[in-house]
Amino acid sequence: MTFTIENLTERAIAKTIDHSLLRPELDDAFVEAGCRLAAKYDVASVCVRPADVTRATAILDGTDVKVGTTIGFPHGNHATETKVFEARRALADGATELDMVLQIGALKSGRDQEVEDDIRAIVEVAHAAGAIVKVIFENAYLTDDEKIRACRLTEAAGGDFVKTSTGFAPSGATHDDLRLMRANTSPHVQVKAAGGVRTLDALLDVMNLGVTRIGATATEAMILDFRARKAGLAPATTATAETGGY
Repeated sequence: MTFTIENLTERAIAKTIDHSLLRPELDDAFVEAGCRLAAKYDVASVCVRPADVTRATAILDGTDVKVGTTIGFPHGNHATETKVFEARRALADGATELDMVLQIGALKSGRDQEVEDDIRAIVEVAHAAGAIVKVIFENAYLTDDEKIRACRLTEAAGGDFVKTSTGFAPSGATHDDLRLMRANTSPHVQVKAAGGVRTLDALLDVMNLGVTRIGATATEAMILDFRARKAGLAPATTATAETGGY
């Protein structure tokens, strides 16, 4: 099936979006407004900084929007024990989705078992609490062989998603990478695109490559564009893109 404006609903679009609020300079008012925007459009989740999880959980209580946060962000090279502590704290604060960065240096050094064990440690903590784990590869730094190995290690460790990037590296999601990641994971492992999906057309393009989640800051612009085009109007041009992370 090819995804188009005609055969999708607004909810289907919204539930692909993790609204990103990760930039280091965001103040409390911006984060709170971002959470309310996420609730307004009923997106899949917000992805907030670890220190913001409690606040986001309180704001989104009673909605269908999940609270996610980052683990080992943005470089992945924290000790596994540190990542486990981060995960436990995030879950205690109310997060139900964890976007963890794998150990990039270990992967590039061929220490695959350590990479798998690192992912598995977070997956076990998350799954015990009913949460999910998205494993960030940071593809800008990886060869295709390393990306394929990362896919296989993530799946072996029980990860729920493979994810392209943090949004803070030199490049984000590319179509070639998304095809590669979809081709090298089983159907039950989902794919998240982060970095560069800023328009409705870009979202439709990656959905048609097998992506089921994106990290986005231009959430409102995309949904208002969908509404306008679904109604047969010209693409929306007045929406303001938020600047929160990816």
